[in-house]
Amino acid sequence: MPNKSGVLEQNAPNANFVMEGKSLYNRRAKPVDVVLKLLINGAAFLCVVVLVGILGYILVNGLGYVSWKFLSTPYSETKANLKGILPMIINTMYIVVITLLIAAPIGICSAIYLTQYAKQGRLVKAIRFTTEILSGIPSILFGLFGYTVFCILFRLQISILAGCLTMTLCILPTIVRTTEESLISVPSSYKEGAFALGAGKLRVILGIVLPCAMPGVLTAVILAMGRIVGESAALLFTSGLAYQMPKGFFQQIFSSGRTLTLHLYQTAREATTPDAMNIAFATASVLLILVFLLNRLAGLLSKTLQKGTE
Repeated sequence: MPNKSGVLEQNAPNANFVMEGKSLYNRRAKPVDVVLKLLINGAAFLCVVVLVGILGYILVNGLGYVSWKFLSTPYSETKANLKGILPMIINTMYIVVITLLIAAPIGICSAIYLTQYAKQGRLVKAIRFTTEILSGIPSILFGLFGYTVFCILFRLQISILAGCLTMTLCILPTIVRTTEESLISVPSSYKEGAFALGAGKLRVILGIVLPCAMPGVLTAVILAMGRIVGESAALLFTSGLAYQMPKGFFQQIFSSGRTLTLHLYQTAREATTPDAMNIAFATASVLLILVFLLNRLAGLLSKTLQKGTE
């Protein structure tokens, strides 16, 4: 009922309910809710403890052996004073850069086509379903496929280039799906406003949609970079285990070369002395630091681009 000023009064039962300080959220928790909450908190705490324990164990055993000499000298299985990882760092950078130069344009263009040009029908759904399936395939299967197709069929032999092409197949699903989600999240009002001003479709995509989605696109590329750095199974079949220093760019990409993860695997597998295990732990520590820096870089660049588009 309206009061004298013509304003409707609140519903009396609701007003009394609020005035008495009662709320549905203040109800006493049931025993089942308490048990579930304890189980959820306990599981989360256990995951954090296990993760911190693994990271701490690797860093404690490895950081003491990381030095400038370890990072800047070549590796030799016979000479005790040459146990550096410089060739492996260079080979890792080869594979990261070449793979991203191949995979990033293909993945981003594919996502743009699927979200902006393709008719949303069965074909697009089939492509997205296939992409999600590919992202869940074990990397060892990509390695077997890459060895059969690139190393044998295309006669690239076991080389860094064959490893790059194999890793392109591994990271394409990640780039495509993450970029798709970023493009879809751009408000449609941006495109409608640009179309109303007479802009063409390609101009709208390149000038409005893609810049707004750039933080997500960059995150996809950085995640793919982390996948490349941490991959070992797919590269074991395709890039090989050679550890010689590169003699030339084109000569090196057509030659075998082990990455940091493969060096970690090889030294740990053939560890017969404590020194070999120390090298493995030091290499693992360098990998952890590298992946951490890549993740931080992704976060900082995403925040910077978000501020730039606001």
